[in-house]
Amino acid sequence: MGINADRIGGVASDERFLRLADRELRLAHGLAAYLLGSSSEAEDAVQEAIIRAWRGWPRLRDEERFQPWFERILLNVCRDRAKRRGRLRVVELEPLITLSVSDPFKAMLDRDAIGRALSMLPTDQRAVVVLRFWRDLSLEDIAYRLEVPVGTVKSRLHHGLRALRGTMAGTIAAGGET
Repeated sequence: MGINADRIGGVASDERFLRLADRELRLAHGLAAYLLGSSSEAEDAVQEAIIRAWRGWPRLRDEERFQPWFERILLNVCRDRAKRRGRLRVVELEPLITLSVSDPFKAMLDRDAIGRALSMLPTDQRAVVVLRFWRDLSLEDIAYRLEVPVGTVKSRLHHGLRALRGTMAGTIAAGGET
């Protein structure tokens, strides 16, 4: 069972979706990578978000709102993945098995003090900090994307920044690496 193109406006509608989605891919991958801390996990999250967006495309009333609508979907996917990851049980592989898969984004975050501090924040705080400073969104735009009140965004931003400052102060006091 495929998607009925006639139902959502035919080929022209399909092309509009693809054009709009294509514009968002680079930013979407970066956002997901910051939120999940892994380039490969970000790729999976973006792919899942594109699929969800495609399925929801017929319900989007205003194409001008595609970016915040898509980011909302992506943020929900990332939040779901982070929650699932927290519930996953890690099983130690035998020492003889070595994997040589490298994730350049994760390696960069691991080397970067701010990236490490950011990865220690709870998912909701991390999302607000990344949307505010990496995407440069207003508090109102963040609230819209996360579907929470502006006051909640302010609170998460306050607590997230306080935690980052504390972590960074500890890194600097310990002779920190940047």
